[in-house]
Amino acid sequence: MLQLLNMIRPTKCFFFVRVIFEVALFELKFGFDNCFKLLTSIKSITFFMKFIDLFITGVSYLRQSRKRNLIKTAFSLKGKRGLEIGGPSTFFGLKSSFPIYLFAKKIDGVNYSNETVWEGKLQQGETYNYYRDKLGTQFIAEATKLKDIPNECYDFLLSCHSLEHVANPIKALLEWKRVIKKGAFLILVLPDKRYTFDVNRPYTSLDHLIQDYKSETDEHDTTHLEEILEYHDIQKDAGVDTVLQLKEKLKDNYSNRTAHHHVFSQDVVKKILEYCGFSVKHQQEENSLHLITVATRQ
Repeated sequence: MLQLLNMIRPTKCFFFVRVIFEVALFELKFGFDNCFKLLTSIKSITFFMKFIDLFITGVSYLRQSRKRNLIKTAFSLKGKRGLEIGGPSTFFGLKSSFPIYLFAKKIDGVNYSNETVWEGKLQQGETYNYYRDKLGTQFIAEATKLKDIPNECYDFLLSCHSLEHVANPIKALLEWKRVIKKGAFLILVLPDKRYTFDVNRPYTSLDHLIQDYKSETDEHDTTHLEEILEYHDIQKDAGVDTVLQLKEKLKDNYSNRTAHHHVFSQDVVKKILEYCGFSVKHQQEENSLHLITVATRQ
C-alpha cells in the first residue's frame, strides 16, 4: 500500500487523497488491504473525528491554493514532536491556514507565566491541550530562557504572534535554535503592521535588534513605550479605548506582556533569522494580518 501511495503524483487532488490515507495508516498501524478492520476502527469516536478533520483539511487544500504550501509543510510534520512558544494558537489548528496540530505527534508549550492575558491560568506539567484530546508538556519559562529543555530535542518549533512581545528577539531565536535539531523547522508568524494598531510605527531595523542583543536587553525594557504611545492606533486595538488606558497597561507590561516591543517586516525577519543561523525556505502573507516564515536550522 505504501509503495502505491509513493507513486501518486503530488497534484492537488492526489495530495488530498494521500493526506487522508497516510495519516490513517500511521494512526491505525495496519494496512488498508483489510477493509473490515478499517471500517470497525472508524467506530472509534477519536479516529472518526480525526478523519473528518483530515477531510476538511483536504477540501481546504483543494479549494484554496494559497494554503497548499502551508498544508504540505504541516503534513511533513506528521508523527514529529515540536515545541510552541506562547500558544496554543488557532492559527495552527483545524480550519486554519497551517493545521500543524492535526498532524504532529506531540507538541509541548512554553508560556512566560502561570497566568497570562491570553491563556488564563496555566499549570506546569502534562497540561498543554493544543488539539482535541492531544496533550503536551506545559513549561513556564521566558522565551529567552528555556532552561528545563535540553539541546536538540525537538523536530520543529512554532511561534505565532509571540516574538513581537519579546524585548530581545535575537536572544530568543538563539535559544529556540538550541532546543531544535539540525535541519528542524522554525515556523514563525508575526503581525503585519499594516493591519494592526502598529500601522503608524516604523519598522524595526536589524541593527536595532542586534544592539538589543549585545546590550542584553531583558523583559523589563521600556525603550519602546514612548514610541508606542505616540503612534499607537487606538481604533485598531480592541484591548483599550483611550490613551490613558493604554498608558496604564504599558506601566505593567512586565506582567501582562501586551506591548509590541518591535515591528517586523518580512525583509527584517529574513535577515534576523539568517543572522541567527537559520535558512529561510518560504515566506508569505496570510489573511491581511499574518507574516509567515518557514525556516530551517542550519
